[in-house]
Amino acid sequence: MIKSFNEIIEKVKQNEMKKVAVAVAQDEAVLRAVKDAKDNGIADAILVGNHDEIVSIALKIGMDIKQYEIVDEPDVKKAALKAVELVSSKKADMVMKGLVDTATFLRSVLNKEVGLRTGKLMSHVAIFETEAFDRLLFLTDVAFNMYPELKDKVQIINNAVKVAHAVGIEQPKVAPVCAVEVVNPNMPATLDAAMLAKMSDRGQIKGCIVDGPLALDIALSEEAAQHKKVTGPVAGKADILLMPNIETGNVMYKTLTYTTHSKNGCLLVGTAAPVVLTSRADSHETKMYSIALAALVASHK
Repeated sequence: MIKSFNEIIEKVKQNEMKKVAVAVAQDEAVLRAVKDAKDNGIADAILVGNHDEIVSIALKIGMDIKQYEIVDEPDVKKAALKAVELVSSKKADMVMKGLVDTATFLRSVLNKEVGLRTGKLMSHVAIFETEAFDRLLFLTDVAFNMYPELKDKVQIINNAVKVAHAVGIEQPKVAPVCAVEVVNPNMPATLDAAMLAKMSDRGQIKGCIVDGPLALDIALSEEAAQHKKVTGPVAGKADILLMPNIETGNVMYKTLTYTTHSKNGCLLVGTAAPVVLTSRADSHETKMYSIALAALVASHK
């Protein structure tokens, strides 16, 4: 089982190199990530955006721009749509958000003519490697679905499980995270968690084990689970942390990012091809790890 981003990169290198279409590529962190991805044999890229600005940034960071295809499109909306079209027309395997706001980028991803719709719910998956755990942690959804209902949570789990399978986790353990580990009728998230666990027991959610509700400490720490006398296949061993809402997920994502020595990568899934959707504040390393994840998921498909 893969336990680090270095192992993810090594696995990606064993596959045929994928190609990422970058929407509005004139961003230094994005181009550094693209350069690192190509230098490491992870992915090639088609750069869509303002040609002169892309070339200027490339010169600044020592990037051999002659190795890349550039599609000159100064208009941000048209550039985002063109990058998505490159994927839907099979000229690229995945698409990456560059210097464009998320709303404009997602409108292109959802475009009825050239977008990447599948009819399924899209969701965001963030994967963390931290010193505190001997496994990768999958957080979902921390950026896209705000207040998912039970049926949405089923699809969010399914999306995250597909990413976990691509990473090599055959039977990921899923913890629907709540404030407490008991069902409380006044806390809707605990009711959803209990129903998700029962659906997993009955085979309605496949390819994983779901158990909950679980408080975060019990989901992550076997010692905490033993101390609180909580048993089960997921207690203390969770791979996937299903967040109850976007506030909880976003706060946890940023807490891990800014208060721990960690590495992470992010994807939007439930689409016809992987979508690299990172924050503008994310480092170029995070963006590069996200490209690696997207390439792995694209190969797995």
